[in-house]
Amino acid sequence: MKKKLILPILILFSLMSLQLNAQTVDIYRDSVVQLYGVVMTADSLKAIPLASIVVNKKGRGTITNNDGVFSIAVNKGETITFSCVGFKNRNIVIPANLVGNEYSVIQLMVNDTNFLPATILKPRPTRAQFERDFVNSKVDDDMYETARKNTSPSQKRIILSSLPRDGKEAVGAALQNQASRYYYSGQLPPMNILNPSAWRSFINSWKRGDYKSKNK
Repeated sequence: MKKKLILPILILFSLMSLQLNAQTVDIYRDSVVQLYGVVMTADSLKAIPLASIVVNKKGRGTITNNDGVFSIAVNKGETITFSCVGFKNRNIVIPANLVGNEYSVIQLMVNDTNFLPATILKPRPTRAQFERDFVNSKVDDDMYETARKNTSPSQKRIILSSLPRDGKEAVGAALQNQASRYYYSGQLPPMNILNPSAWRSFINSWKRGDYKSKNK
């Protein structure tokens, strides 16, 4: 007897949940409104392109096209902000008791005055004045010494050795190592101690002072 009663009860609960879901969907659909219209200047009734239409505290919005026309889906009761550079912001509220799911507006924007800081324009110096000031400008001795150190051959070699390889150099080195590994596969690689080119490179480096201590 109990088993016969369980099946009708389950069917009844299923029908009630389906009805509640349908009502929820209908309420949600009824709250969505298609907001559309045009944004224009208040003094000359010209279309304002690229004006922003944003739903407050929702992080979504749209912009007007070249003719000032826009269209966006919003909810009833939401506040919409119209903004554009050079105009004052305007807010509208979608009526919560709106009948239907469409709402059209013609939003007029008032020009906003922006006060910029004063700019002082000065004439450019003549070529003679520039050459005179450039030649007579004083440079400290330590700046000269710093320039000499930075442009010395040893400092250039140090900077070059410490800089990382770029993409082209890294790919070239990887391909060269791979080719060398394949070339000497199955045999011992040559010893540089018997390589005349390696000895010549070592002697030239020793003459240049590459192996001297840098702390002296």
